[in-house]
Amino acid sequence: MTRLLTIQALAHRAVSLWGKTGRQSAAAKRQRADFYKVAWREAADSLEADLETLDQDVLAIRKGGKSTRVFLNYTELDDPVSLRIAGNKPLVHRLLRSQGIPTPAYREFTLKTLADAGEFLQQHGTCVVKPAAGTGGGNGVTTGVQTVRQLRQASVVAAGHSSSLIIEQQIAGANIRLLFLDGQLLDAIDRRPPTVTGDGRSRIGQLVENVNQQRLQAGFSVAQSVLKRDQDMRQTLAAQGLTLTSVLPVNKTVQLKTVINDNTAEDNICVIDSLNTALIDEARSAADAVGLRLAGVDIVTPDASRCLTDAGGVVLEVNSAPGFYFHYAARNGRTPVAIPVLAACLNCPIDSGAWKVREDASVSRDLCEVTSTR
Repeated sequence: MTRLLTIQALAHRAVSLWGKTGRQSAAAKRQRADFYKVAWREAADSLEADLETLDQDVLAIRKGGKSTRVFLNYTELDDPVSLRIAGNKPLVHRLLRSQGIPTPAYREFTLKTLADAGEFLQQHGTCVVKPAAGTGGGNGVTTGVQTVRQLRQASVVAAGHSSSLIIEQQIAGANIRLLFLDGQLLDAIDRRPPTVTGDGRSRIGQLVENVNQQRLQAGFSVAQSVLKRDQDMRQTLAAQGLTLTSVLPVNKTVQLKTVINDNTAEDNICVIDSLNTALIDEARSAADAVGLRLAGVDIVTPDASRCLTDAGGVVLEVNSAPGFYFHYAARNGRTPVAIPVLAACLNCPIDSGAWKVREDASVSRDLCEVTSTR
């Protein structure tokens, strides 16, 4: 049985890489790379630094005898050991719990020990299954797991990314990313899940395809990825009594996924001014526990006006090399976080007033203007 599940995992991974969605994802990754080039260019210009392209997406940035190199959202701020720790989800859970920081109940398992995960599922009800290490961007993650059959399917998907797996109790609430740099909170984004609206004629699968084509045509002004027809999408639709073949009534909007990484700029809302101070301190402590200078701390909480402990919220993950896109692409403006990040890389003092202003302008207009001047 384990060998069969492993073969299924590898086959699923191959289809995701080489199928139509895989080809669309590759095109979206190119647009995502373009976003980072523009964001770093804007940051370099703001600091009056020189930028040089070393090799496609690898950039060298210099100012006053100091230099640094960046690659997409990767910088030289954090050491390899800290990056390794951050990528190990069970280890992060243990580090956070040792500091009294709430995390979801969890259990580690493999395809060989799937029964252990089944026992955990019986105890905790609705769960999330993930690769335990080595992935990001929501890859291989399935939410809404409630049955043994769903657990097996989700485990096969996750095992296509890592042989080590983790099952967590699913916590309801807002999914918020807090971005910290050397303990300073740069921004906080409530990342809402992707949706689709019916036209009374098209199946949901066709609506998804239409949205993906629109995203690829619009570029990073709309989204940083295409919608992946994965197990999480199927689970999220099933929870609403729907499938990819369902036809939605005109103007009927439904949630497509619970994993939020495939959402759009319109799904992101800055909430930095409405967060509880103690909640911010808990998230900051999570970044410190992992040992990261630059950290994207993901929390889920039913009430962001209270601390996590009181509200029943948790820290889901502490991300090294966190993405910047959410902060540039939000419904209520953008925060150019690459500027303070670059200043830290160059050890260049910067006044927060020089960048920490939420601009009520779209990512498309502001960033594309930077490109057009070059």
